[in-house]
Amino acid sequence: MAILRDVLDVLCCLAAAFTLRMFVVEFVKVKGRSMLSTLRNGEVMLVSRLAYRLGKPRRFDVVICHYPGRYMDKRKWFRQCFVKRVIALPGETIAMEEGVVLINGVAMEEAFLDENHNRRKRDMAPRTLGPDEYFVMGDNRDSSNDSRSIGPIRRKEIIGRARVVLWPVRGWRRIR
Repeated sequence: MAILRDVLDVLCCLAAAFTLRMFVVEFVKVKGRSMLSTLRNGEVMLVSRLAYRLGKPRRFDVVICHYPGRYMDKRKWFRQCFVKRVIALPGETIAMEEGVVLINGVAMEEAFLDENHNRRKRDMAPRTLGPDEYFVMGDNRDSSNDSRSIGPIRRKEIIGRARVVLWPVRGWRRIR
């Protein structure tokens, strides 16, 4: 009887952990340079999945998302995660002129950008997003594979909102 109770306890703990990871929070490690200077390679973030179960992504949220058809190299059954910033929302028209993002023709102030990682002043023709589309970009515009090349992503491809950098401990901070 005691063994059965122990097995049930372990199963309950596993079910609780799985539920928390799938619906509430998870930890994600940053891989790459696409979000410099906001996030650095190797940092570990706490990501809120609950944020978008209760609400919608907002402009400038740092999100974890999937790109259509992108899977982990050696594990084809796992979708690859990307960390990007939401720049344009459903129904908006986005364009770029000399590196400046225009939303519905109005230049956006992007205080989080670091000039050291945004030297290429690119143009992008206007594009109007559909009712379920979001335009995401990395903060390192010189080195980011994002909606400029893959196109907008759908709401269902946004997993959660990055909230806090937890590792390394000296780098602990809220993500704004």
